[in-house]
Amino acid sequence: QVQLVESGGGLVQPGGSLRLACAGSGRTYRGYTMGWFRHAPGKEREFVAHITWSGANTYYTDSVKGRFTISRDNAKNTVYLQMNSLKPEDTAVYYCARGTTYWPSPRHTDFDSWGQGIQVTVSS
Repeated sequence: QVQLVESGGGLVQPGGSLRLACAGSGRTYRGYTMGWFRHAPGKEREFVAHITWSGANTYYTDSVKGRFTISRDNAKNTVYLQMNSLKPEDTAVYYCARGTTYWPSPRHTDFDSWGQGIQVTVSS
């Protein structure tokens, strides 16, 4: 069974930075594309980014391009999301998830094995 645990969330001022981490366990972490989603109150769950197993290929939603960076350390079974220049509209619960294909679509149905989520709040 794959278990994913997010960490690194919290409260940050606009313009600030946070780095989220998602630690995976289990043999099924290996070889999979991993992604991040977010869910803000009153909004639908939104795709943020994903990264292939090798780390060579990444994909971002337009609203975070140039501000967020997804990376991974496979020796540690961990995926990261570096978030810079944060805006109040980035406030949400952030989830990591495992892709079901090499290049999943940015829809939650193309991901499984979700983490429990972690709160990110951007506010002054």
